[in-house]
Amino acid sequence: MGLALSLGEARRIALAAQGFGQPKPAKATKRHLLSTIQRLGLVQIDSVNVLVRAHYFPAFSRIGPYPTEWLDELAYRKRQLFEYWGHAASLIPVNLFPSFRWRMEQAKQGHGVYRGLVNFSKENAELIREVLDQIRQHGPAGAGDVEKAIREEQLAKKAGWWEWSDSKIALEWLFWSGQVTTRTRRNFERVYDLTERVFPELYNGAIQDREIAQRELVVTASKALGIATENDLADYFRLKINDARPRIRELAEAGDLVEVKVEGWRQKAYLNVTARTPRSLETAAFLSPFDPLLWERNRTERLFGFRYRIEIYTPAAQRQHGYYVLPFLFGQNFAGRLDLKADRAHQTLRVVGAFAEPQTEPKTFVHAVAAELRSMATWLGLEKIAVSKNGDLAPMLRSALVAVRSV
Repeated sequence: MGLALSLGEARRIALAAQGFGQPKPAKATKRHLLSTIQRLGLVQIDSVNVLVRAHYFPAFSRIGPYPTEWLDELAYRKRQLFEYWGHAASLIPVNLFPSFRWRMEQAKQGHGVYRGLVNFSKENAELIREVLDQIRQHGPAGAGDVEKAIREEQLAKKAGWWEWSDSKIALEWLFWSGQVTTRTRRNFERVYDLTERVFPELYNGAIQDREIAQRELVVTASKALGIATENDLADYFRLKINDARPRIRELAEAGDLVEVKVEGWRQKAYLNVTARTPRSLETAAFLSPFDPLLWERNRTERLFGFRYRIEIYTPAAQRQHGYYVLPFLFGQNFAGRLDLKADRAHQTLRVVGAFAEPQTEPKTFVHAVAAELRSMATWLGLEKIAVSKNGDLAPMLRSALVAVRSV
């Protein structure tokens, strides 16, 4: 292991790989949006809508305000993205579709899927066929549409009775196994269609060799991370470590990855040969709790000394920072974290809590926080920003917001 990197170098490599450190465009374009998602390899979808849906936020963090309908257009009209299980439920660039076919085929065989879902598929094969036939014969449908149609058929035939939620589970199985996909979303609900109708050439093409597909996923992860351990690379697309490790070794032997030692890391790391090492970075950005830079919590702690946990499911009295807390990235470090909420009824971006990280100088970054909050409020179509008294950064932030407004 010849090459050794300082922690600062590793940090700058990681941030540059994720699209941070370069000036945000004066006005974001569709090209900026697509290139950002291609750089990341995927964006995670989550149902929480306290601020904005999770898949819209990573691009805002990197390129600033953009019309969120652009992302919908890329996914559901231009078909440049597709939905599948990447890191979690994700939007993924369509060029990676072949690299997930092995996962879909494995799911059909009951591998790589939740055990309960596998058992359901074995016990409810007839229902799954009925659900698939409904979509095949009648076209795109949401889960509720499918449930209603099957219920009506059962009444007409006086057939056996399925549980109300069973057709939803059947759709989830069909989605895992790649037989149906998301044609569009309707009030965030998936509208399913046959994958062979939505992506005919990709679905009906040859299934890529599993090892080749996994290698492509590891390469994509390594480019998005810049520098990473074996576990980091495996986690990005939720590969099993025993699948990822031989692919990493092959890529290292081919010269695509370079084994390095990072200051303070016990594990060996791998540097993508295309990764940049900027001398310095200027960054000011909020990150969603579901941002790719935060997925692997241990990596975030190794790189930045920053411990972050989502507290959505923590009882309110036990929360340390709040319900929907966004870290604030400033320069090469996380400088603070804010609990944010979009109060759409009152056209207000609410700062429920504002906290500076220990050993930081709030006066050096509070105006950057205020500017980003203004940008976010404008992006979300909110007219006002209200800062509560909660948190040590709150008083200074209120003053900084007044200063931003007066500029």
